[in-house]
Amino acid sequence: MSVLVKITASALILLIGLTSQQFSCSVYTPPARADVEPIRSDQWHLMFLKVAEAQMISKGDGIVVAVPDTGVDPHPDLSENLLTGIDTVAGGSGDGRKDSNSHGTSMAGLIAAHGRASDTGALGIAPRSKILPIMASTSDNFGEADDLAAAIEYAISESAQVISISSGGASTPRLVRAVETAIAANIVIVAAAGNVPNQPISYPASEEDVIAVGGVDRLGRHAAFSATGPEVDVVAPAVDIYSTSYGGKYSKGTGTSSATAIVAGAAALIRSKYPYLPAQEVAHRLTATAIDKGPPGRDDEYGYGVIDLVAALTADVPPLGFESVSAPADAGPTATADARSGGGDDGAQVRGLITLAVIAAVGVGWALVARRRRRGDDPPPRISR
Repeated sequence: MSVLVKITASALILLIGLTSQQFSCSVYTPPARADVEPIRSDQWHLMFLKVAEAQMISKGDGIVVAVPDTGVDPHPDLSENLLTGIDTVAGGSGDGRKDSNSHGTSMAGLIAAHGRASDTGALGIAPRSKILPIMASTSDNFGEADDLAAAIEYAISESAQVISISSGGASTPRLVRAVETAIAANIVIVAAAGNVPNQPISYPASEEDVIAVGGVDRLGRHAAFSATGPEVDVVAPAVDIYSTSYGGKYSKGTGTSSATAIVAGAAALIRSKYPYLPAQEVAHRLTATAIDKGPPGRDDEYGYGVIDLVAALTADVPPLGFESVSAPADAGPTATADARSGGGDDGAQVRGLITLAVIAAVGVGWALVARRRRRGDDPPPRISR
């Protein structure tokens, strides 16, 4: 039987009243659930996103995803993919592999959980990617913006290819520099748009070259809690999302935190299949292949639409700055990539220059990397399917 952790009044404050130095991962109250068997079937987002089909093409091999959050517990469904990280908050355990809140462990599981034998346990979007755990906020989901900056700096030093940020708040000069340095280092940054409607999207989701992620429900409709605005790039499942938790248990979360981790997993799939594709083109693949929702074209609720993992991995996507090319999806190498010698997957050549879950409540979040055109009037080149 699930036991829900009580939500504190301070948690419900979200971003309201934070100082200029603070940020918040989210409101997250995981149920203490230990039963392994039904978890995979409870993960409805796997079928919704056709994850099994996508994982026949890529599973995220060779990709390191940094998760600056509340830490990551070595869950049995995730332990094989968990690297040794670092704590950037005072009083942390030192290696990022401890989580008394569950938020960070849940996000890591959505990205890279490998599950157990006979299709039991939780499964992530990119189950062969590696998680670089970074404790950047305390067990109450609050931390200092400069602690997040230190986490991003560490992720850069450890050559992470993707940074998944499921939290948000105010910026500081150091945090802005860290984000800009990560972008310049060709790292895909994914951040949650937030769970506070009618409020400005927080930093770093509001950063121009960060992929801002909103949420949809089981029917693919805009989730009422998901923040809206011109910064939103794509959306992903964000309601009743099951994942890993501390102590070998499982959690069920609702919020753009979960959607962000899912999109980070998608970025890992793309980076693994196309290892030479620049981060901006990775983001472009996600937006150009997204399933359009709401009014035609980009809108403030859905961005460019719901991510389509299979299309993002296989479609013919014209590179940024080029007009749309009409060609069948199976016509050969992508327009942004040339086949490289060796291996079974198409590689990619450089053609250009890279918390927010809620359990029984509403929370706050951040956004992910590279969307340089999102605020412009011109849509990005679309793919042909």
